[in-house]
Amino acid sequence: MHPKDLSILDFTYELPDERVAKYPLENRDASRLLLYKKGTISDTYFCHIAEHIPEGSLLVFNNSKVVEARLLFKKESGGTIEIFTLEPHEQYSDITAAMNTTGSILYKCLVGGAGKWKIGMILTKTVSHNNSEIAIEASIKERRSDCFVIELRWTPAHLSFAGILHAAGQIPIPPYLHRDANTSDTERYQTIYAKADGSVAAPTAGLHFTPAVMQTLAEKNIMLEYVTLHVGAGTFMPVKSATMQDHSMHAEFIDVSIDFIKKLAGQHTIIPVGTTSLRTIESLYWMGIKVLQNPAITLNELAIQQWDVYENIGIEISENIIGKKSALQALINWLERINLTRLIIKTQILIAPGYSFKIADALITNFHQPQSTLLLLVSAMIGENWKRVYDYALQNDFRFLSYGDSSLLFCDK
Repeated sequence: MHPKDLSILDFTYELPDERVAKYPLENRDASRLLLYKKGTISDTYFCHIAEHIPEGSLLVFNNSKVVEARLLFKKESGGTIEIFTLEPHEQYSDITAAMNTTGSILYKCLVGGAGKWKIGMILTKTVSHNNSEIAIEASIKERRSDCFVIELRWTPAHLSFAGILHAAGQIPIPPYLHRDANTSDTERYQTIYAKADGSVAAPTAGLHFTPAVMQTLAEKNIMLEYVTLHVGAGTFMPVKSATMQDHSMHAEFIDVSIDFIKKLAGQHTIIPVGTTSLRTIESLYWMGIKVLQNPAITLNELAIQQWDVYENIGIEISENIIGKKSALQALINWLERINLTRLIIKTQILIAPGYSFKIADALITNFHQPQSTLLLLVSAMIGENWKRVYDYALQNDFRFLSYGDSSLLFCDK
């Protein structure tokens, strides 16, 4: 079956609200860990995860950092307007460039209370930060079907946009927590290795890792590498169409080094930490396939579209399987030919049942919402056994979603 024909109703389950973890545990690695391998399900605690990962494996982490994406403005009349910054306007090459912009910026945003904010009306906000005053102005430049283009201006103008968000914004914890962010979320809704500003949601599979866990991995000769995929608000969007054909998968920026791709090409057992890391490494394989098919391909053409891997490039290799090493080496050669040491590009890859994993051998991930693209991805990895895994988690009091427990799922190949 083509993934376009999948019914989202086949990927649902009953998730009682009391099973959703509203707050993180006191200790990150005290979360529980469900283990799935070759049809067998068991459980332990996350602090013991190294015991269940083959020696010499490569773990791939997403080091994107959650930005304080919620900006609240008060109107003169007293009403509140919330601006939720999604992603840069098309004029910026990538999120990193936008985050480093000074003085003013155009940004795609969601707006709470938009009906009370007329075009031409300038909202203002002043905050104290590091013993100085920061003045911020916001105005609507464009209304689109799925967002607003907002112009933000600030003084002192030498401050970066990332600095403005750090000073004036709030951490955007998931809406299903049904609470406001508190001071603990500032630390706990970030991984301990978060580095690159840009996500509006945490790569939550990494929230369980602690320095102690990292040490146990190192002692077992398990290698750690980092990629960057800036998580967009689309990660929370449920599939609203009856079949996947009418669902538009969100696109997200990835940022990887050529040195990372070289390590990926030479490694045997590869385990991404989280669906974002998985989507990144699988996208790299298909980019390599695109290069093999068109050595003169441009950077824009290299981006992965939603259905590419099932149609277009996917059809062409279905009867002539190209190995991981060959595909990644083609991508490496292309990057070296055009003198790029980093690849910053968008991917819209949709991984659903019917997908054949090219690089990932297993996945570390939390428990996801019903009828979500993340649940489709889990089903692609372990097939119909996703139902057994989720039934086990529900019957054994596992905590669900972003602040919930974890799982280590080995691919049913």
